[in-house]
Amino acid sequence: MTEILVLYYSRHGAVASLAKQVARGIETVGGSQARLRTVPEVSADTEASAAAVPDHGDPYVTLDDLRECQGLALGSPTRFGNMAAPLKYFLDTTSPLWLTGELAGKPAAVFTSSSTQHGGQESTLLSMMLPLLHHGMLLLGIPFSEDVLNTTRSGGTPYGASHVAGADNDLPISADEKTLARILGERLASTAQLLSGTQRG
Repeated sequence: MTEILVLYYSRHGAVASLAKQVARGIETVGGSQARLRTVPEVSADTEASAAAVPDHGDPYVTLDDLRECQGLALGSPTRFGNMAAPLKYFLDTTSPLWLTGELAGKPAAVFTSSSTQHGGQESTLLSMMLPLLHHGMLLLGIPFSEDVLNTTRSGGTPYGASHVAGADNDLPISADEKTLARILGERLASTAQLLSGTQRG
């Protein structure tokens, strides 16, 4: 079974919803399975700590989740054109994997949600790519050969899947956004399988 880690942080639920669409795309590829994981909040109070298991939603990620996956989909809301602090905080703890090169050669993709169409989606996606490049991961996007990328009036970028949630974070994921998220998940799972086959052969 090819296991793809779908790791995300979601404050209002939009990125979590997008993560589920990416996971659906992954699981359309026979022999592939999505593992959904999230990260805890961070606090300005350095003494504060989150419970080891969240009250609801997906489990918190561990370094073992990254070690065991054959691919990674990484998602975050936009924060002034950058990834959110909780996701960045977790990525900053992945030095042991960098030292051993355990993520090198694995495929990865990114996704995001913002309140507005011009809320910094593409720069946020690029910010998430930087640590993945340092880990030696192979980055995938969405090619313009996917017709919906040329016609969408909501989210969707060549850098990765995206969603426009609205000023009140209450807009549902559009049909185009769902399609592009699933395409991204499918490309990621298919690529992971091809790479695994190459490595075995």
